[in-house]
Amino acid sequence: MSLEELLGKQAERDITNAAGLVLVPARFPMEQEHIRLLEQHRVNYSEVILMDNNASGLEPAPIDLVSEASRYSKNLFEHILRKKKVPLLEIKNELLPMVQEIAEYPDMFYIFAAVKAKDEEYIHKHSVGVGVLSIMLGKWLGLGKADMALLSLAAVLHDVGKVKIPGEILQQPGKLTPEESAEMKRHTIYGYEMLKETVGLNSRVAQVALQHHERADGRGYPLRLKGNQPDLLSRIVAVADVYHAMSSSRPYHEALPFHEVIDRMRKGAFGQLDPHVSAVFLDNMIKGLIGRSVKLTDGRMGEVVFINPHDDTHPLVKVGESFLDLSGERQLHIEEVMV
Repeated sequence: MSLEELLGKQAERDITNAAGLVLVPARFPMEQEHIRLLEQHRVNYSEVILMDNNASGLEPAPIDLVSEASRYSKNLFEHILRKKKVPLLEIKNELLPMVQEIAEYPDMFYIFAAVKAKDEEYIHKHSVGVGVLSIMLGKWLGLGKADMALLSLAAVLHDVGKVKIPGEILQQPGKLTPEESAEMKRHTIYGYEMLKETVGLNSRVAQVALQHHERADGRGYPLRLKGNQPDLLSRIVAVADVYHAMSSSRPYHEALPFHEVIDRMRKGAFGQLDPHVSAVFLDNMIKGLIGRSVKLTDGRMGEVVFINPHDDTHPLVKVGESFLDLSGERQLHIEEVMV
């Protein structure tokens, strides 16, 4: 097969150069620009494994499944509020399979778009979104099967303590008073106490509810733990929690544009979020940009064709017949990744 015969074909795995830089993402139809990159980087195209043309393609989009899981999460909160206990078996048998299925969807940015929350749906969709993102991150980190099972459960239950927070505080559209803020922060302790008393639940799951707002510099809450003192699962959920919060709309702020989320998370990796966990999350997200359609901050649409390994948040973008090197256009950024 010649390089030209790869046009329109999809690779089963990411195609990378000798340095590990992704040139063509998996499951993305190859275009002329990708062929040029393969030639330029002298990729041995005979080793590229293509997807079966007779395959049905991507699984159904996860939007409906996210909605179903979010409704289940809402009912779960109401059940816990009424019964004063966590229905562990039902969560494992009903909610977790949905969350795990969403995380398996092959289009990473479609997942990100599907789990974004808006205003009044935030609380329950947030539990699902953090669960999905944590599972993806756990896999990227290479966690074993046992840790992945605990992470999945801990992530969907990380905010369970909010069932004890008054609704007027949870839905407050403005800034919380010092008293309200202190009560909101207690959701970590409430969640820990509830999960600690749940029969058959591993104690690490309760620790995640307690620790997911701890920060590496010791400025988090409730225990002001530092560095690696929080459980690894807590540090993973913290990264997923921060990403989902910034990329979603809430009563007191709009969802942040893509470039600002990346920039804030990069800065958060220095002193707040676990630097290794953050780096793995962001690196996997950024390498997935190749071949994606994006909206720039000036409103123009383009396609990411190359990631500069030395300045990976400012890629080369094809706009029409022109190429924009965002590393030289510092006022121009990626506002949104299209799906």
